[in-house]
Amino acid sequence: MERSPDTKERLIEGTRQLLWDRGYVGTSPTAILRRSGVGQGSMYHHFRGKPDLVLAAERRSAELMQAQIREVFSGAGTGLQRIVAYLLLERDVLRGCSVGRLAGDPEIVADDALREPVRETFGVLRRCLADAIAEAQAAGELDAGLRPEHRAAALAAVVQGGYALARAEQSTEPFDRAVRGALDLLGVGTQDTDPVGGPSS
Repeated sequence: MERSPDTKERLIEGTRQLLWDRGYVGTSPTAILRRSGVGQGSMYHHFRGKPDLVLAAERRSAELMQAQIREVFSGAGTGLQRIVAYLLLERDVLRGCSVGRLAGDPEIVADDALREPVRETFGVLRRCLADAIAEAQAAGELDAGLRPEHRAAALAAVVQGGYALARAEQSTEPFDRAVRGALDLLGVGTQDTDPVGGPSS
C-alpha cells in the first residue's frame, strides 16, 4: 500500500478536482483512485473514509481561494481599485468557483463539518470586500451612505450568481455582463481598469 506524503497529496488534489467537476455524489472512491493515480486501498491508509478525504479536499480549495482573495485585497492601489481587481480576476467561468459550487451540493450543505470551509471562505471574502469598501468610502471613492457589509454581500453574490448564469447558458457572456453591471453600479468604467491575472483556484 502507498503511504508516502505524495500519495496523500495526490488523493487530496484528485478529490478536490472531482468535487469541483462532479460534486459529492459523483466523487466515488473508485473515481478518486483513478483521478489520483494511486493504488487500491491507499485512501484508507491516509483517511478514515470518503467524508474525511472530502473535508481535506474542501479545506485545500478553501485555502487556495482565501489566499487568492487576500493577495488581491492586500495589493497595491486604492480600496476601489482592489475591488475592481477582484471583480476582474481571470477565472475559469464555465467551470465555476471551486468553493462556490460546493454550496449547491445537498450532501455538503447538510453536513456542518463539510459546510464549514465554504462558510469560512465566503466570510473571508465578505470581510475583505467590506474593508475595501469602507476604505473607498473614507477616500471619497464611493458613496459613504451605504453600509459596507451590505455592498460586500451584493458584490460576492454578483460573482457567484454570474457563475451560475454562465453555466446555465454555457457561455461566459452572462458572467461578463454581471461583472460589468457591478462595475457600473460602482461608477467604474472597464476601459480604465487593470485586472489582476491568474486563474481561480
